[in-house]
Amino acid sequence: MGALSLASLLAVAAPNSSIRFQVSEPLEPELRATAPARLLAPISSASTDRLVIRYRNANTRAQAYSAAQISSASHASLFRAGLQAVAVHHNGNGAQVLKLDRKRSVASLQATAAQLMADDPNILYAEPDYIAQPQAVPSDPYFGLQWHYHEVSGGLRLPAAWDLSIGTGINVAVIDTGVRPHADLVANLLPGADMISTAAVSLDGDGRDMDASDVGDGCNGRNSSWHGTHVAGTIAAVANNGIGGVGVAPGAKIVPIRALGCGGGYNSDIADGIAWAAGASVPGVSNNPNPARVINLSLGGMSPCSATLQTAIDTARSRGAVVIVAAGNSNASANNFSPANCRGVITVAATTRKGGKASYSNTGSVVDVAAPGGSMSTGAADGVLSTLNTGATTPGNDSYQYYQGTSMATPHVAGAAALLLARRPSLMPYETETLLRSMVRAFPAACASCGTGIVDAALLTQRAFLSANTNVVNVTEAEPNNTHATAQSITAPAVRILGNVGPLKDADVFKVTLPVGAAFSARILPLQDANLDIEIRNLTGTVLATGGNLPAGRVDSMSYTNKGKTPLDLYVRVTWKSGGTGNVNGVYSLEMAR
Repeated sequence: MGALSLASLLAVAAPNSSIRFQVSEPLEPELRATAPARLLAPISSASTDRLVIRYRNANTRAQAYSAAQISSASHASLFRAGLQAVAVHHNGNGAQVLKLDRKRSVASLQATAAQLMADDPNILYAEPDYIAQPQAVPSDPYFGLQWHYHEVSGGLRLPAAWDLSIGTGINVAVIDTGVRPHADLVANLLPGADMISTAAVSLDGDGRDMDASDVGDGCNGRNSSWHGTHVAGTIAAVANNGIGGVGVAPGAKIVPIRALGCGGGYNSDIADGIAWAAGASVPGVSNNPNPARVINLSLGGMSPCSATLQTAIDTARSRGAVVIVAAGNSNASANNFSPANCRGVITVAATTRKGGKASYSNTGSVVDVAAPGGSMSTGAADGVLSTLNTGATTPGNDSYQYYQGTSMATPHVAGAAALLLARRPSLMPYETETLLRSMVRAFPAACASCGTGIVDAALLTQRAFLSANTNVVNVTEAEPNNTHATAQSITAPAVRILGNVGPLKDADVFKVTLPVGAAFSARILPLQDANLDIEIRNLTGTVLATGGNLPAGRVDSMSYTNKGKTPLDLYVRVTWKSGGTGNVNGVYSLEMAR
């Protein structure tokens, strides 16, 4: 499919369509400006009724669930703490999930977990099973333009990106409340799974199964959010079908995973959803036939990153998946919220229609990038529009609604990752993550501690220049190559070089002959958190072009065109400035094309 037209982007349902919009026209401006947002209170996992214990000799296969699986030392510790616990099931990595007789404070259970580990050296880790919540901040439904895709100030710059990629061939897992078979989404839905292990949370009468349908998460006086359907629609709502809007990556497919229900969801269930999404085996469900390259987690709670979640994230990344998570909606430090504070994830803050920090968005040093999340304090139409359902608690009709939150920003980045991976399917998770952090634009309004910038989908897809060349050659750096005389000669028109440059005045030099009128491009992706620089020199040593001299871990790019009358020998020079790990100070991937 080529570029999406503005007409298709703004298409609405015909009068006789089976799709029913909740509001057929926008409110008057003065009413929109004062429309109150129906905010979800920030969630801090202050209490939970479950513990997770992983023994060093844990069996990752499904086992009979019985209290006998808890060691005698653990039984004694729990008894002394005044706790009654029953083993309910094993997690995907072999950890044992224990159900307590009632909820206890997280602080007290952290102390209990520490005592369990002290009393039993066979415990690898013990921790509370924190409860995460959706990170949406929904309000009343409206229908209007999807500014968050195309407007100059706050948009993702998608139209130019769609000229190059629509995400075809990439599976994106949405771990959330499940999905509804919305007419604007169902064509892009793959089979999923319900990972909720507790019937009281699932509200569907059973535990885990292969049905990821959202039956509603409304309980205790709260309406259902249909949160997963909104997130999934932002990623991959169908394009050019004559109804509704469009997703960031309309050629991608959604793998729905239900892990949030009444009151949220347990970390252990979310963790199994992460592992299953990437293709790992998990007790109680069949293996995923469509492993995801991107995993979206628009959820979180105030807690440290648990070993349960971190293990699942590590598993997913080892299987090639990129994990993208919401920073949280408490206008606080994302460093205190999980999974935003876990290793190996892309943490996303939310920006407004003007491109500044959304008032609710968490920020901090763990935040990697920002994306449109909306801010309906200035009007409902300043939220993010996506697919939804009219049901108050149980499913009703298809609809569309504006929501705001880091939950809405996160699928923008997940969709952008799908656009990139469709164009460069060979990218490893660390390469994709580096590019997401680097291919951004500056904030047009204030957004302190919001990461490197607003993700720029156009730049992200345009800079994936080697994917358009089917004759890319993989090359290993050959030493010595630290001078012009010993430079490694590169003759292929497009190459990807794996190299390593260290301190002590080391340099790697590559020679390329550029024909008259030809353009040359190069970029370097540090594979560790190193600060590496690149530049182009001529034979006499004159610098012709340099990279961006960006901070550690960032992608440096440069280009040069031979405007002379004879072919020109270029010398691409890679140097190390700082950072890196141990003996691999400057491991890098250098891509060059002409």
